[in-house]
Amino acid sequence: MTTPTIKIWSGREVRALREAKRMSIRAFAAHLGVSERMVSKWEKNGKDIHPRPVNQQALDTSLAASSADVQARFESLVGPMATNQPTDSAREEQAGSEPAPLPTDEPHQLRHPVDGKLMALVEAGVYLAGDSDEPVFLPAFYIDVFPTTNADYSRFIAATGHPAPEGWQDGNPPADLNDHPVVFVTWKDAAAYASWSAKSLPTSQQWEKAARGTRGDVYPWGSQRTPAKCNVRESGMGATTPVNRYHSGVSPYGIYDMCGNTWEWCSTESEPDRYELKGSAFTSPFMRAAPAIFNDASSEMLDDDTGFRCATPADTMQALLKING
Repeated sequence: MTTPTIKIWSGREVRALREAKRMSIRAFAAHLGVSERMVSKWEKNGKDIHPRPVNQQALDTSLAASSADVQARFESLVGPMATNQPTDSAREEQAGSEPAPLPTDEPHQLRHPVDGKLMALVEAGVYLAGDSDEPVFLPAFYIDVFPTTNADYSRFIAATGHPAPEGWQDGNPPADLNDHPVVFVTWKDAAAYASWSAKSLPTSQQWEKAARGTRGDVYPWGSQRTPAKCNVRESGMGATTPVNRYHSGVSPYGIYDMCGNTWEWCSTESEPDRYELKGSAFTSPFMRAAPAIFNDASSEMLDDDTGFRCATPADTMQALLKING
């Protein structure tokens, strides 16, 4: 069977794919790495709305990876629209219109125009760094609210042909792990994703400030020793968890998983061809979770408890947003 091809996705094809997969709006949104409100908006507007390019890629990937039965159901639902073109009245979804999957009291969050990930602003200023709480000034930057997920990384693979991580089948992660952090990625893999998305890996100081805030708190939530606020060994999970699971463990900037779940690569080189890691993982004891703690590894290291997130200077973000309208 030939895989059906959609030249330009509209809300009509989005709904057909979701129904062909027999998924709820919630499950389908998680599968694509977007919000439920966005999927509902697409379906409500039907042929009169076209998702942004990053979401078009996600839909292409989802359809191509579907089973023959799903593809057959999709074709029967879509019919001759499988080679669709936008109508004159069709409007493309505007960048930045996708609602954030966080409460509206987070005023400094934006969607990155390239990979579509939600990023939080960390304002310029001094923070207390390291075990000795040394004052360090950093310029303003944005950092991903969530670690890079399997869904995010699969869009990168679809766009670039970069090799898939260990354990993926035909370039796709297990369907039930789309909202988990990507793992089995080397520093070079993480840097390649960052380059593709017009971002970079955070420096270890950027990462630490985003995790601790400015006041020298030991953990993202304060200085209380509370393993239940993160996915570490004492939590008993024994594996990665969805990146938005630990709401009570967010940092002062509203950033998730800065303790536990996976170690995260930074751009800071500790020795030639070795780079710092931050945050600890589900395999780590809670005593290793404090964001100020040092860890590093070879750029070629990959494991089931190591992933990454990206950052970008605030002025670079503003320039990108201006370029992308």
